[in-house]
Amino acid sequence: MYLARHSITATNLVNIFDARFDADCNIFTASTADGLGVYKTWPLQLIQKRDTEDGTLSIALPLHSTSLMFLVGGGRNPLYSPNKVVLWDADKAKEVVELEFKERVRGLACRRGLLAVALRRRAVVFKIETNKVERIDEWETSENLRGLIAMATAANSTLLAIPGRQVGHVQLIHLTPCPPPPPPSPPFNDKLNSNTRKSSFPIPHSTRNPVSIIVAHTSPLTTLTVPPSGRLLATTSEKGTLIRIWDAVSGKLVRELRRGTDRAEIYGVAFRKDELEVCVWSDKGTIHVFKLTEGTEGASNRQSTFSPLSNYIHKYFASQWSYAQFRLPASSTHISLNSASGPAADPDAAEEEKCVVGWIEVPIEIRPTSPSPLASPRSPRRGSTSSKPSSQPIAQPTEPQIRMEHQLVALTFSGGWYRLSIPNSSSGTGQSIGSRHSPIPLPSASGSNHERGSSIASSSGAKSPKAKALSIPRRVSSPSTSASDVEKRKDRDREADKDAEGKISRKLILEEFRRFGRWDGWG
Repeated sequence: MYLARHSITATNLVNIFDARFDADCNIFTASTADGLGVYKTWPLQLIQKRDTEDGTLSIALPLHSTSLMFLVGGGRNPLYSPNKVVLWDADKAKEVVELEFKERVRGLACRRGLLAVALRRRAVVFKIETNKVERIDEWETSENLRGLIAMATAANSTLLAIPGRQVGHVQLIHLTPCPPPPPPSPPFNDKLNSNTRKSSFPIPHSTRNPVSIIVAHTSPLTTLTVPPSGRLLATTSEKGTLIRIWDAVSGKLVRELRRGTDRAEIYGVAFRKDELEVCVWSDKGTIHVFKLTEGTEGASNRQSTFSPLSNYIHKYFASQWSYAQFRLPASSTHISLNSASGPAADPDAAEEEKCVVGWIEVPIEIRPTSPSPLASPRSPRRGSTSSKPSSQPIAQPTEPQIRMEHQLVALTFSGGWYRLSIPNSSSGTGQSIGSRHSPIPLPSASGSNHERGSSIASSSGAKSPKAKALSIPRRVSSPSTSASDVEKRKDRDREADKDAEGKISRKLILEEFRRFGRWDGWG
């Protein structure tokens, strides 16, 4: 009997049309066929939702952590015409401003008071005020079907990055300084935690003459990214093997990072808030983390053993590879029913997850390692006349310390929310002096606290992927084992523990997994 191939999906996954963080990664938006949701990034919490049964959206870009967002229609049944940009006020639940163009809108970037729109061969910047829009200027670009455009968002920053007129070039444009942030407007001020730290610091306006063109690649660009300060620029090309970090003022190449040797489509690049690290994600389903500075604590980027000879041989050996990675699970788990004569199912044939990644800061409780228990005072020896008591100090309990740790949040377009920590991380304001414990619980929608590394099920009952942790296998002694053998094995286990502590893990740690974007509960 011949049975055709079927696929049985374990969970009914959500199809996310668009997911975007705000400039500070405090909130993110998720557009589905049923509506638009606004979430707090961590702890994951739904802030607001909007029914859009009449149509779908291709872009929903929040203006920092305010109630304003820029919307562009898209999909089979667009809510708005794809050649329009609508400024939506979520607090008032109404459209504030509408911009119409003669062609399809490809991409958006915004900061306080400004909106940049990427079209097919030009970029236009508008000044946005209350119920008023003013066109500032426009620039020609090469063919920009991906809608690449990036804008610095920190106070006093000025940088706008767009594709140049030639393939692989980048234009650097300096606008008026960005104003400082005002207090957040409702409805987000009461739902964003007060411990959320500012992601940027005031950037003094440079008096130097910055460069205007950077020859970044020889092939078409795939991503353009700038940090909030606008000091750096990250570019990738269609080859998908290299990530180049540039100084946005001098135009010099700062770092050349290698994702891999095979071609890939890089979906995005994100700078850490202090610009010490950068993460990259691609269609290979992997997230890579690189160091941008040398001599910092913790792990460093991997390099070839032939890197000292890179001046005499191929420059490939001078490349720097990521020091930490994470591979996203397949978008769905399924059971395949094949005919007896058909080929076996390939588990790697599943389409990899498309995602967007952002940096967050999480308060971590660090408990200092307790000192070894002191030996009890011995009784005086027989025949000894000394009656002086022991002068050894008594161990005092130590209080835990709190420090901020940089972590990653990955949003997949099937509704998966991953919180990832970096192995052997030394980031933050304090030093890790003892054992590391779960993050400080913050108020969430459900009010429940989750332990570090625990599996959190979604509202539909889907189980989270398992987090792999470094563990040392230990033997269980049998009753017949002698005491000397047990002591030897304990010594070997102690040595193995020391060796494991000295090694640097290369895998990001899955701290928490949840679901978002589902209309019957919205995460």
